[in-house]
Amino acid sequence: MSGKNKIAIVNSSSFGKVFPDHLERLQRLGEVQSFTFDGDIDGKTLAEELKGFNMIIASVTPFFTQEFFDHKDELKLITRHGIGYNNIDLEAAKKHNTIVSIVPALIERDAVAENNITNLLNVMRQTNLSYQSVVQDKWEERAQFVGHALGGKTAGVIGIGNIGSRVAEILHYGFRCEVLGYDPNKDKVEIEAFGAKKVELDELLEKADVICICASLTDDNYHMLSKEEFSKMKDNIYLSNTARGALIEEDALIHELEAGKIAGFATDVLEVEPGNADHPFLEFENVIITPHTSAYTMECLEGMGDKCATDCERSAEGLLPKRSVQKISSYLK
Repeated sequence: MSGKNKIAIVNSSSFGKVFPDHLERLQRLGEVQSFTFDGDIDGKTLAEELKGFNMIIASVTPFFTQEFFDHKDELKLITRHGIGYNNIDLEAAKKHNTIVSIVPALIERDAVAENNITNLLNVMRQTNLSYQSVVQDKWEERAQFVGHALGGKTAGVIGIGNIGSRVAEILHYGFRCEVLGYDPNKDKVEIEAFGAKKVELDELLEKADVICICASLTDDNYHMLSKEEFSKMKDNIYLSNTARGALIEEDALIHELEAGKIAGFATDVLEVEPGNADHPFLEFENVIITPHTSAYTMECLEGMGDKCATDCERSAEGLLPKRSVQKISSYLK
């Protein structure tokens, strides 16, 4: 088996680092190599760089496009080190017999939901700024860091799926918030099961004091929060995004930050990742950015890494990995 497989770990900064046994399991299957590519690398170049590799452990970037698959016929498996798969062309993968699998949603549920609330509280209570004042020996200036409480607020959750449903539960049961849930794919009963009220997007935007963004990115909701949507929000709104950066039109948000409409914005994601120190969001003291680390708990990384290693082991045996979103391949037994 060891001579038949070449496994590429692509743009993952964590796989095998915290739990080296996951890497050792891959090495028993064959050659393993880590790669870091620009998120915008074109498909043909990406395929050429990964020539000969028949399994890939993939992060949120780069994009595995039709062009990539048209130049990559030996690929048995792409296993996502995460839940989302919007960076993989599933139809192209199917045509080229590449299985695409993801980690079970529950593995990331608590970790990402908790970080959405953590980041939200950070900007509401100005935690980063007040910490820096202590570092700068300015404890006595603490009166400038009077924040806002989350308890009892009207909270909007966009996307009541795996993560958003947990965010709704935390807000409703933990912080006594009235939770408004927007999700066109969920009915009233499903949303109410998590302590939220089903509403249309306009009602959520008009009534919420804080908004948590938890939706999957699709062709239909790209830049779903833009100039028009921001105009419908309350003044001094707080936003927290742990979903995908492209759900928000960044230029429109920057305009609202400059105008003072946004009281605070916390994001774990950007439209273009990785982010840089010159990102315009960082010009605002009421913004925090974390580097797509919502899933970075020991518990979550252990589960994600184990799933990816198991996917590769099953693929090496010609077996279909669990949680495959593209299941058709001539490589299967």
